[in-house]
Amino acid sequence: MYRLFVRLVDRLPLPSLRFQTLAALAVVLTQAGIAVTGSVVRVTASGLGCPTWPQCFPGSFTPVQHDEVEAIHRAVEFGNRMLTFLVVLTAAVIVIAVTRARRRYEVRFYAWLMPVSTVVQAVMGGITVLTGLLWWTVAIHMLLSMGMVWLSVLLLEKVREPDDGEAVAVVPAPLRWLAALSAALMTGVLIAGTMVTGAGPHAGDKSIDKPVPRLKIEITTLVHLHADLLIAYLSVLVALGFALFAVGAPARLKKRLYVVVGIVTAQAFVGVTQYVTDIPAALVVIHVAGAGATVAATAALWVAMRPRQATTGSTSSDQPVEAAAASQP
Repeated sequence: MYRLFVRLVDRLPLPSLRFQTLAALAVVLTQAGIAVTGSVVRVTASGLGCPTWPQCFPGSFTPVQHDEVEAIHRAVEFGNRMLTFLVVLTAAVIVIAVTRARRRYEVRFYAWLMPVSTVVQAVMGGITVLTGLLWWTVAIHMLLSMGMVWLSVLLLEKVREPDDGEAVAVVPAPLRWLAALSAALMTGVLIAGTMVTGAGPHAGDKSIDKPVPRLKIEITTLVHLHADLLIAYLSVLVALGFALFAVGAPARLKKRLYVVVGIVTAQAFVGVTQYVTDIPAALVVIHVAGAGATVAATAALWVAMRPRQATTGSTSSDQPVEAAAASQP
């Protein structure tokens, strides 16, 4: 089956490295973007605008007139579902592009993770709807989106790297472990954030007859947990910054750390503002967008610590990709 796919793909024009990079960037943007539109669904109480799955309404894949579901909720939820096709499209394009270009196995592996993870995410979205927006299903749905953002950034970086290069550690191993610790703390922050949402006012639906099940923990307690983990995460990033200067890390790596610290600091400001202003809907959407940016920036920092660099005599232009594709059957 895969051989047939390759034969069909080989009929297409050879994609340049620039095209592959743009396709991978589109994957990052769509994976992060659909998480943001998902937050719009939640804060507008449109989570059950399409009350079933995979159909929107029983017997129809598109919204139909329904007395119990307002038109705005139907439109918002169905619009979010339609964006899934854009996510699928970008995932398909990057798979086809790297396959046609005969990129190394690592690149093709990350590319194939995009459509596979999209299917998993779609199924999880269906479970979320069918369980009536049960808080922990919404949390998993969000965390999967963030995981897909992480993977898509790794894909983008792998696409940019030369196939004939070698992975080179540009900082000592202990610093890479420190970066891994920061990623683990970031994950904890995300999990705690979904728990705050699970106990908060934006349940995704405002039905009185069938209220959405919520997390029965005092939200103030969860907010403090979320904040403490954020402080720990930011503290590790600061420590990592001093360590990078101590070992004379490349300027590119330091710049990526600055971006991460800047985004995390901005996220903290948004979070505090949310807390003191009773969690306005607009700030929820901004906070989710910031979460996606945090994950993307942290992933970019992590992968830059052991990049694949060109060997002697190779080049980063489109030429090696085209030559490699032409030389393989």
